[in-house]
Amino acid sequence: MDLFKMGQDLLGDKVGDMGGIMDALSGLTDGNGLDLAGITDKLKEGGLGDQLSSWLGDGENAPVSADQLTNALGADKIGEMASKLGVDASAAAETLSQAMPSLLDKFSSGGNLLESVTGGNDPMDMVKNLFGK
Repeated sequence: MDLFKMGQDLLGDKVGDMGGIMDALSGLTDGNGLDLAGITDKLKEGGLGDQLSSWLGDGENAPVSADQLTNALGADKIGEMASKLGVDASAAAETLSQAMPSLLDKFSSGGNLLESVTGGNDPMDMVKNLFGK
C-alpha cells in the first residue's frame, strides 16, 4: 500500500487538511516533532499497554476509545491537537482512536517500531513523507 494513501485513508477523510495533521500529531508528546516512541511510552503509562501491544504486534489490533486516548495522552494534548486541526477535542480524540491502532500497526512489526522502515533515519522524516508534508 502506498504510504501517502495510507495516511490519507487513516486521517485525511476524517479531519480534512493533511497539511496540519503532522503539526497536530507532533504536539502529542513533549519533544520536538512526531515522536512515535514518546507516544507509545505515554500510552503504556496511561494504562493502554495491552492495546498498544496488539497494535505493535502482528495480530489483530485491539480497539481503543476516544476517552481512553484522552486519559492516556492528556486532555491538554488532545485539545492542542484539536485546535491545530480546527476541530473540537471530542472529534480529534475520536479520529485518533480510529487512526492510532492502524498507524502504529503500520510502523511496527513483532512488537517494536520498525527501524527498517526509516532506514535508521529520523522517523519524523518518514512520517512527513507518509502525510505528504
